[in-house]
Amino acid sequence: MKTAHEQNWYVYLAECSDKSLYCGITANLIRRFQQHNGIRKGGAKYTQSRRPVTLLAYQGLMQKSQALKLEITIKNLPKNQKLAFLQNLHGVL
Repeated sequence: MKTAHEQNWYVYLAECSDKSLYCGITANLIRRFQQHNGIRKGGAKYTQSRRPVTLLAYQGLMQKSQALKLEITIKNLPKNQKLAFLQNLHGVL
């Protein structure tokens, strides 16, 4: 079994039903979006009252520390820059 630092981690940007954006990290995108949308237990408090949550873009295959750094970078950008930043990454939907 892989440790948290050896797994492939993803940084993702989601749009909530109120058009707000949510940025997070996960080692399993499918499970995480099931949690955000109430299909599985868990998910962020922020998204619980803003369902459905739609995946806009993601960047993956990095170590957890890299994902955390990228998440912080994205969270510090204004909304319009978050979208533009992620359009330049792989995994844009």
